[in-house]
Amino acid sequence: MAERPWASAQLIEAAQAGDRESITAVIYGAHSHVRRFAEHLCASPQDAEDAAQEALIILYRKIGSLRATGALASWMFRIVRNECLRRARVLLDRYDEVEAGLVTSAEDEAIRRLEAELVAQAIQELPEVQRRVLIMRDVLGYPGRTVAEALGLSNAAMKSQLHRARNRLRLSLSGMTGPTGGPNDPGTTSA
Repeated sequence: MAERPWASAQLIEAAQAGDRESITAVIYGAHSHVRRFAEHLCASPQDAEDAAQEALIILYRKIGSLRATGALASWMFRIVRNECLRRARVLLDRYDEVEAGLVTSAEDEAIRRLEAELVAQAIQELPEVQRRVLIMRDVLGYPGRTVAEALGLSNAAMKSQLHRARNRLRLSLSGMTGPTGGPNDPGTTSA
């Protein structure tokens, strides 16, 4: 099912030229699309709303730099994606700050940052539902029932997605860091 364009090429061109009414109309038309996309990418509804708002602010400020009128949707989706990823990195950085007291040397700090980047990359590569469940449950610490309700899943489905996410993450990280464990390795713990 193809969605109709957010705004006509003529309206986008007028907005690019600085017409305030056209800019307002483009932003208004883009809001629901941007919000829906953010809800699929961000870890929480609040992050989704914040990412959507940030993307719309960028649209308002920089619509004049948009080169092709037909590229509005892909441009906005890239902005939202980057904002959701930025917010996930901020969460990881906050988590790292809590553990910063445990760092004993510059070498330890470099290793810790490398590990955090590997974890962030592995989380980004998870399927959408698994990524959202993992972030909401393990990173943000939401109760399972809250996560299930927020994502429209049954409690059993949420637990299954979380288990799959943890296993994929564990396998991905063991593949990135060397042969330190796999699904049949006795040193690997279960979720």
